[in-house]
Amino acid sequence: MALSSPLMAASQGSKRPGQPNIIFIMADDLGYQDLGCYGQTRIQTPNIDAMAQEGLRFTNCYAGASVCAPCRSVLMTGLHTGHTRVRGNTAVVGGILVTDDGGPQRRVGLESKDTTIAELLQQAGYATGITGKWGLAEPETEGIPTRKGFDQWFGYLNQRRAHEYYPPFLWRNEEKVLYPENAEGQKVTYSHDLFAQFALDFVREHKNKPFFLYLAYTLPHAKYEIPSVEPYEREDWPEDAKVHAAMITRLDRNVGDLMDLLKKLDLDRDTIVFFCSDNGAARRWDGIFDSSGPLREKKGSLYEGGIRVPMIVRWPGKVPAGQTSDTPWYFADILPTFLELAGAPAMDGTDGASVVPTLMGKEQDLKDRFLYWEHLKEGKLQQAVRLGDLKAFRPHLTEPLELYDLSTDPEETTDIASVRPRDIQRIQTYLETARTDSIHWPVERGA
Repeated sequence: MALSSPLMAASQGSKRPGQPNIIFIMADDLGYQDLGCYGQTRIQTPNIDAMAQEGLRFTNCYAGASVCAPCRSVLMTGLHTGHTRVRGNTAVVGGILVTDDGGPQRRVGLESKDTTIAELLQQAGYATGITGKWGLAEPETEGIPTRKGFDQWFGYLNQRRAHEYYPPFLWRNEEKVLYPENAEGQKVTYSHDLFAQFALDFVREHKNKPFFLYLAYTLPHAKYEIPSVEPYEREDWPEDAKVHAAMITRLDRNVGDLMDLLKKLDLDRDTIVFFCSDNGAARRWDGIFDSSGPLREKKGSLYEGGIRVPMIVRWPGKVPAGQTSDTPWYFADILPTFLELAGAPAMDGTDGASVVPTLMGKEQDLKDRFLYWEHLKEGKLQQAVRLGDLKAFRPHLTEPLELYDLSTDPEETTDIASVRPRDIQRIQTYLETARTDSIHWPVERGA
């Protein structure tokens, strides 16, 4: 189905030498092992697998958080969850009280003082577009995409709205687009198909100017609904499992359509494409898909199953093809990386580092640095740190650190804190200044 209104006219101009187009594709709740190139055997993902064969596949890449909204905030701002504006899906204090489509929730969005990667790329001469799920603003607030650096925007503002794949409305720029055919439970217009069409139209419209396209797709997040469960209708699986698999295969098909268009428009060698997930698997699907693989736990946890994600990067002639990297990096690195790719000035005060040399297959020492995550749950601050091959986890500020050597124990089964006191002390010292308090997510410091 065609989009309900045309895209904005393309900006005039031509591609600057050395400025690649940048496409960032992010699935929603896709597990570390939900793709064939990461070990999946039951779900068909031939196009994404081809991306891995034609590009660089990372085995130690991490989301910015273990749940939706803060992950996207880290991605946009280059600040980890101890510094970024949005640190949870719902705020504990303040924010905007949202009561529609479920129980009341307090939402915090980006503000005018928050700088996003889209704003910086826009300043560097890029056309910028986003489709799918934003999750960082409510209507008519400072944080909506068109006020945070995106020329064009189409999708869900509120992540809870994004649970519905046959929505009554979506947002195009700052206009609410109604879908009356989906009223009263009717299932006619499938949102993901609209997002996939937006992506193709955006590329066509901006083929003569450098562009940044952020595809924040909502598949395979539950609610589990899809027009067809093909090619899995005859599988002896629970119905939700069929839909989960069909969602991923549908997403894979759309990735293939996008790759084909880049080749058709002769943009293939001018475009770097990233594919990843926003956090770990929402359901492990143990015994069916084993979506988390050997990793411990799932979405919502700061163990590996909640934050380690697939990441594939493809840029013919630039990024090495058919290779695998175990270099650890995470979403806080995206902003400085994109700025270097665009030839734009670096931004001070971020928590990440550019990984461009790593993407290009060059030597880069990224192991002797701290990667940080936090997650506030029932007032208790959970924290995680990666330092080289070491991973520390603390379930609460008053509790001791657990320590795991991921090079030999990716399942995080053996706590080695007691035999690595110097490493524990180094990480504890880092944690003393790793974060700042947020008025919206106050932390209990007592027992």
